[in-house]
Amino acid sequence: MPSALAERLSIPSGPLFFPVTAYGRDGALDLDAYRAHVRQGVEAGAAAVFACCGTGEFHALTPEEFETCVRAAVEAAEGRVPVVAGAGYGTALAVRYARLAEAAGADGLLAMPPYLVAAAQEGLLRHYREVAAATALPVIVYQRDNAVFTPDTAVALARTDGVIGLKDGLGDLDLMQRVVSAVRTEVPGDFLYFNGLPTAEQTQLAYRGLGITLYSSAVFCFVPEIALAFHRALRDGDDTTAHRLLDGFYRPFVELRAQGRGYAVSLVKAGVRLRGLDVGEVRPPLHEPSEDHVKRLARLIERGYALLGGDV
Repeated sequence: MPSALAERLSIPSGPLFFPVTAYGRDGALDLDAYRAHVRQGVEAGAAAVFACCGTGEFHALTPEEFETCVRAAVEAAEGRVPVVAGAGYGTALAVRYARLAEAAGADGLLAMPPYLVAAAQEGLLRHYREVAAATALPVIVYQRDNAVFTPDTAVALARTDGVIGLKDGLGDLDLMQRVVSAVRTEVPGDFLYFNGLPTAEQTQLAYRGLGITLYSSAVFCFVPEIALAFHRALRDGDDTTAHRLLDGFYRPFVELRAQGRGYAVSLVKAGVRLRGLDVGEVRPPLHEPSEDHVKRLARLIERGYALLGGDV
């Protein structure tokens, strides 16, 4: 029987929102700004909130801060959309984060790759099964970096109680096609797939060809109208609009993002500040974008809105 989270995500009403985590000038959490950011995203049309994940600097949060942020996201969402929280590091810590997320009221977990180690398929499967067994929360497994799955392992994950989907941050479309085919053949029911590449809109036309319609949208953090217009274009088969936004906004944004390490987070956070919400700077080891890059981002935002015309 599909979980409530799987049912709510199966037909996406909008982009999946990965909010940044807000800090004050003293570097501590700014929960008022964070709640405002989450609330704005939900009201703009997000289908779900993925709190304290990659864009939300999961790596930079203490367990106590993590629980506080997840609870704040749940409060701000007010049940209007599901809230999914990150969980990662080694198995023991991932289990701890999973339980903290459950205590904070989250609706599900995004299980990120285990810390640093290059594990065999057997070890990865055991890791995610232990995370899934730790709480009653449904789990989406994040494939990327040191957590890449063979089709057989993907089938085993899909058969694991509590695991409802796979988010792909690797970008190997041949592998994803084989994974989708194997799971469809071996495991009855609906297993969810997500495009989790940075600025996923850039590759979503290709993922749509595999039948994968769910994708993360960091851009939604600071230009939700553009993200929504692109999402509508995909939903309606309006490739003319999708191509216009890809050529005029998304590709230049990806090229700007490539100018600095960690810009997949820090440039997005700069965009949120440019749109009027002070969410603070990123924490080390990430660094802030250069002044020139922020100015280029501001011009790109203006260009993106101009591309929408009367669609805003």
